[in-house]
Amino acid sequence: MRACKQLVEVGRRQFLRGGGSVAVGAAAAMVGGGEAQAASPALARANYPSTRLANIKDLKVNEPKDVTYPDADMPGVLLKLGKKVPGGVGPDGDIVGFTTICPHKGFPLFYRADDRTLNCPGHYSRFDCEAGGQQIWGQATQNLPQYILRVDAKGDIYAEGVDELLYGRLSNVL
Repeated sequence: MRACKQLVEVGRRQFLRGGGSVAVGAAAAMVGGGEAQAASPALARANYPSTRLANIKDLKVNEPKDVTYPDADMPGVLLKLGKKVPGGVGPDGDIVGFTTICPHKGFPLFYRADDRTLNCPGHYSRFDCEAGGQQIWGQATQNLPQYILRVDAKGDIYAEGVDELLYGRLSNVL
C-alpha cells in the first residue's frame, strides 16, 4: 500500500523530468553508438507448425483459394497474383497467403479481384495483397497478417508462420 502512495505523490513535473532524462539518454546513445538498429522482420514472425495448404496446380491467377491456418478456427486465403510480389513464393514469386479476419474488429474479409485487395465490410478497412497486406484505407491499426509460405519440389504450398498478430489472440502461440 505504501508503494502506491509514493507513486501517487510523484508530481507531473517530476514525472516529465524523468521522461526527459530517458529521451536525452536515448539520443546520446544514438550519437555515441552510430545508427540505431532496426528491429529485424524475423522478430515479428510467429512460428507455427508447418502446414500444407494446397498445391500450385490448385491455384488460378486472381482467384482466391480458401484455407485455414494456423488452425481450423482461423480462415485465410491463398492467392496467385500473376506477378512477383513481396513475400510471394512459387516459380513466379506470385503466390501469397493472408488471414481473412480483419485485424481491427474481426469481421470476415472479402477479395476484390479488380484491385487485388481484401476488404472489410464492418469498418471499410482495405488491404493491398500485392504489397504484403499493407492497409490502404479504414480503421485497422495494423497490416493484414501474411503467411510465411514455402513451396516444395512437388509444388505443395506450406505455411510456416505469420508475420503479424492474429485477431482475437493474445499471442501467436498455439
